[in-house]
Amino acid sequence: MNMQVTQPEPMAPPPLRRLADTGLTPVMMRDILLKTVFRKNVEKTSEIARAVALPIPLTQELIDNLREMGLMQATGTLHATSSSEMGFQLTDGGKARALDALSQSEYYGPMPVPLEDYKAQVKRQSIRDIKLTRDMLERSMGHLILPKGLIDQLGPAVGSGRSVLMYGPPGNGKSSIAEGIRKAMGDNIFVPHALSYAGQVITLFDPIVHSPVKQDEDATGTSPLRKASARFDTRYILCTRPTVMTGGELTLSMLDLNYNAVSRTYQASLQLKSTGGVFIVDDLGRQEEPPQALINRWIVPMEMGYDILALQSGEKFEVPFDTLVVFSTNFHPNDIFDQAALRRIFFKVKIDGPTQEQFLKIFAMVAKKKGVPLDEASLIHLLKTKYPTIDHIYANYHPVFLCDQIKAICEFEGIPYQMRPEFIDRAWENLFVKQEKIIH
Repeated sequence: MNMQVTQPEPMAPPPLRRLADTGLTPVMMRDILLKTVFRKNVEKTSEIARAVALPIPLTQELIDNLREMGLMQATGTLHATSSSEMGFQLTDGGKARALDALSQSEYYGPMPVPLEDYKAQVKRQSIRDIKLTRDMLERSMGHLILPKGLIDQLGPAVGSGRSVLMYGPPGNGKSSIAEGIRKAMGDNIFVPHALSYAGQVITLFDPIVHSPVKQDEDATGTSPLRKASARFDTRYILCTRPTVMTGGELTLSMLDLNYNAVSRTYQASLQLKSTGGVFIVDDLGRQEEPPQALINRWIVPMEMGYDILALQSGEKFEVPFDTLVVFSTNFHPNDIFDQAALRRIFFKVKIDGPTQEQFLKIFAMVAKKKGVPLDEASLIHLLKTKYPTIDHIYANYHPVFLCDQIKAICEFEGIPYQMRPEFIDRAWENLFVKQEKIIH
């Protein structure tokens, strides 16, 4: 009997006890708090603390500093609904300072994490420390009918946290296998809302890429923020390991920082967002950029474990690269890469089409799922008449395509779903386009 294997929770970033623990300058913290209060219109300390992702005592300390500077003031009203919390607001001087700070950078909200502190956290939750077993990989891909020996090849590749190249004819489940790799990991990491470097803020958390893990309030009714602040640095969010999946739309510019000249803010590159997770490059060879150019962009990160990004000023700096990169292509590797690039991709896994036996299993499974009863005469017709015309080359996508075509035919004819040899012929016509001469 297979035992369920789960990953241990990663080491959490240590909780903040003092403002100095943030690693940020007092000016940056004060400006971000002023901008946040100005933009979000929050008044109570607990609301402000949640907005800037700091523990309540540290947020109150910042507010007290700003009151001493004449930039914030108490509203003079207690909020009876929330443990009689005092309300605070910006003074005219505070509003002027907030507007000045916003003119330099529109960033407001959670306090960023210094890049050096983030590097330490990445080491604590490295994808290379994942313990991946055969059982975990088989469970994540249990719905797929895989070629014999594929798990034997994939297991060590994924478990090493190194790059993987999957290649083979189109329509044989490379994308599904890549997704199965991600699911096999099944654990969580801490992702910061934003990073700071050289006085600049880089937003990192992306709800499209990162899926937060729900943390419920306990029975005592303790504030989740107060509870979390006792356990880990609240500038981070506990998320499942991220997956970035790109296809033909991938460009080299997506792998660099994205600077918004209007708001004067930076957004993390796709590579940086995938830290601690999986970056899947699907359909390699279909992008505008040549495959060799894309691979060259990854060579240093994959070999050295860090990436190099640049600010608008031209200043370059290192960020961690702790990502399992999965390349998937329909082309033979020798046709799109030079030998130097192939050497740097640690594992190459060929994904072939199914055997006739596997094809029939897939066909039966798909037909059942789609409500199309199997018909022996139709299957014999398919195997003996149709597949010989394409040298018996089976593909995983054929059953889905053919069953969908048969359903469409039946719906058009106004009859219950059924399989007939003549329906196979009609469906086959749409599976392949005949090459015909056009007479002018």
